[in-house]
Amino acid sequence: MIAEISTAELREALSQGARLIDVREADEYAEAHISGAELMPLSTLPTSIASVGSGPVYVICKSGGRSAMACELMASVGIEATNVSGGMMSWLHEGFEAEFGQ
Repeated sequence: MIAEISTAELREALSQGARLIDVREADEYAEAHISGAELMPLSTLPTSIASVGSGPVYVICKSGGRSAMACELMASVGIEATNVSGGMMSWLHEGFEAEFGQ
């Protein structure tokens, strides 16, 4: 079972210095992303997973599906990963700060 948190809980965790990995594609990340999020597209995760380290990490995508898959993959190699329920859609819907067009 994958651990999940809400976007409000993520916002609090980030204020405490938590690490966030964004598994969307580069063009999605460029449109809008959370400041400090590390881009690691799900399509590249199998070859870049070693760079994640041991965790803990929070993982986000557009709505929570790809990040859940990423968390499962990370968990299979012992990384403590938590899925962000609702993803960027929820983050933006809540009106939380993001970087746009970068």
